[in-house]
Amino acid sequence: MIFRQLFDNISSTYTYILASRIGGEALIIDSVLERVDRYIQLFDELDLKLVKAIDTHVHADHITGLGALRDRTNCITVMGEQSSVDIVSMRVNDGDKIEIEGIDLTAIYTPGHTSDSYSFLCHDRVFTGDTLFIRGTGRTDFQHGSAKDQYNSLFSKLLTLPEETLVYPGHDYKGDTVSTIGEEKAFNPRLQVGSEAEYVELMNNLNLPNPKLMDVAVPANLKIGLSQENIAAKGWALNCGQLKGRLDGSLDDDGILLIDLRDGNEREQHGVIEGSVHAPYPDLDKNVHAGGLLHELAKGNEKKLVFYCAYGERSAMAVQAAQDAGLTRACHLEGGINAWRKADGPLVRPA
Repeated sequence: MIFRQLFDNISSTYTYILASRIGGEALIIDSVLERVDRYIQLFDELDLKLVKAIDTHVHADHITGLGALRDRTNCITVMGEQSSVDIVSMRVNDGDKIEIEGIDLTAIYTPGHTSDSYSFLCHDRVFTGDTLFIRGTGRTDFQHGSAKDQYNSLFSKLLTLPEETLVYPGHDYKGDTVSTIGEEKAFNPRLQVGSEAEYVELMNNLNLPNPKLMDVAVPANLKIGLSQENIAAKGWALNCGQLKGRLDGSLDDDGILLIDLRDGNEREQHGVIEGSVHAPYPDLDKNVHAGGLLHELAKGNEKKLVFYCAYGERSAMAVQAAQDAGLTRACHLEGGINAWRKADGPLVRPA
């Protein structure tokens, strides 16, 4: 496995890159906007294709690189279901799997530092964001933080992992790089409490100053979505009502071919629109060019290709890629399955 731990010395943020092999797919956790050029350089040097970019929570001390990485690599952006960020390609819940070639992460909902905080378990290591630090824990006094919730996240979830599990935090201010669950249970001063009430009292009396960039970083990090308006302005979008009309025959059309871009676990969890072809987003580039699945389906076919995903971000990028590849009858479902469900659109279990 390829594993890189990168450090931003301005915000003391750790960013992590994982891949199963040189030349394969990669994911990144907790990117920093000012470091995006370095990440891209490393991906190029190792011949890696960035597939997913994950943030453990809405950061208050730096501006995330999610939007820039998405725009430069067409990667999938990932955050927790509880996040208030405007548009994210994929949202996960406690226990969900995040998969790339040869690697999978398990999402662990660990609120407390913020209400949307997640940790991510990858076999022998856990990426704890701002929930558990090396010999510390994340503050709980803003962004709907809760010392009580954090106590439960720590003692009922993270500290129940095997003691040899490696701990990779979102920050460190002393120069440490890695710890273990066993070490933190034994030596982390904030974990040497006898009760939830004792932990809450400790955290509620830290009296820390706000992060210097908080007033800039939080608003910026809440608005990282890819605008779907440009795609709609080009006539490359259907709303839920228009798609329903084409599916039930009430609107005249030459016909459509639905393309589901989501991962398998998303399809299992939320269902699919009946008749969809599954063509996962990471395979889009090869699928829309000559010899690819979607290129061949579209060739000589009068049907309109209608891409859809969870929230419309992946499908908007897919439409642009398909149009660029000459698939001029491609469009997408605005708002994705999220909008479709709100409009009472019918869904079935995947075959």
